[in-house]
Amino acid sequence: MLECQAQTDLDYYIGKAKANSPLIIDNNNLSKVMQFEADRLRAFYTKPQIGITAGYIFAPIINLDNGKARFEGNAANADKYYGYDIASTNNGQYMAMLNISQPLFNGKKLKVATNQVNISSEISLNSAKISGHDIEKVVTDQYILCLQDFKQIDYVKAMLYLISEQKGIVTILVESSIYKRSDLTLLDIERRNFLLQISTLSSTYRRDLMDLNILCGINDTAIKVLKPTDLSVSLDASNSLFLKKYKLDSMNILAMKDNFELKYRPQLFAFANTGLNAVYAPTIPNRFGMNAGLSFTYNFYDGGQKEINRNKADVLLKSVSAYEENFKLQNNIRKNKALSEISSMNERIAISEQQLIDYENLLGLYKNEILTGQLSIVIYLSTLKSIATFQRDNTLLLSQKQLLINTYNYWNW
Repeated sequence: MLECQAQTDLDYYIGKAKANSPLIIDNNNLSKVMQFEADRLRAFYTKPQIGITAGYIFAPIINLDNGKARFEGNAANADKYYGYDIASTNNGQYMAMLNISQPLFNGKKLKVATNQVNISSEISLNSAKISGHDIEKVVTDQYILCLQDFKQIDYVKAMLYLISEQKGIVTILVESSIYKRSDLTLLDIERRNFLLQISTLSSTYRRDLMDLNILCGINDTAIKVLKPTDLSVSLDASNSLFLKKYKLDSMNILAMKDNFELKYRPQLFAFANTGLNAVYAPTIPNRFGMNAGLSFTYNFYDGGQKEINRNKADVLLKSVSAYEENFKLQNNIRKNKALSEISSMNERIAISEQQLIDYENLLGLYKNEILTGQLSIVIYLSTLKSIATFQRDNTLLLSQKQLLINTYNYWNW
């Protein structure tokens, strides 16, 4: 038998599953990373680059002037010598400069570059929301399955109560010789059968509840009573995040195309440096200075790569459009199929519930007949078994209807 603790509702499990989902966490983190990348691009395209360049080159020679071989580190006027050509090395170089480079007129480039990053961020956020929606579907399905198990336990317990109640009455009537001892034995046998069913259903409920905990990342083995849930068909979504995915994919393709074409835009830099730049050690004190200027680049031909990339983007956009149209078609069929099945299920549930009402009325009549010994215990037990079967089937129908509504709501989003 189940020993249940406090009640827990569907929102609790969905909230836990979303909070513990590594896929949602990853997509949200990717969106944050894209924002950092946007900040980096802003610095790259608009902020000055400041750095220090320093170096020292030592290129000694063996001087043979005046008929004597001498090792010299700085010999600006040697004619005969061994070593690197003085004209190219000056025997060395002494350099320590502060450099500044500032990109100019990059507002358009920054807008194009950050646009792709922002779209990538939106794609990650949309993926996180779709993952959350997937979690809602899976967790709700499992929750409904657990409720189904628990309702079946309740129905069997109700049957067990009826048998126990009638057993007490029949015991008295057996002593009055209205019923036989075998009738009492039959009641005992069926009572044990119902106890076995409760034990089996309790194990099933415990297993399905643990599976629900696994889905939600809940480290808990306690048996909880789940609060009933009654799903209803949702209204048509005005802005489907499923369709938004295709829109973002198309925007991302166009943004990549624009980003590729950034290299065809003119680029202007202003630069300056100051510091030491000398090639002869004795003149170092006189070689501190500065310079400044502009750097311009413009790529006007690279074998037609721009046009090739545009053609590639057009083909990719056609693929995204084909996927989108196929999804719209299939999704419309899915939703209509679910609505049709829900309508059919409602008819079956109405018939099933009327049958249960009829059986309950019949049981009321049987109780009076048992009191007077007019009813066979075999007939009474057969009726109880039929009621248990109808209650089980009715529970399955109600659960299937909830699952169908959950499926419809998943796609109608």
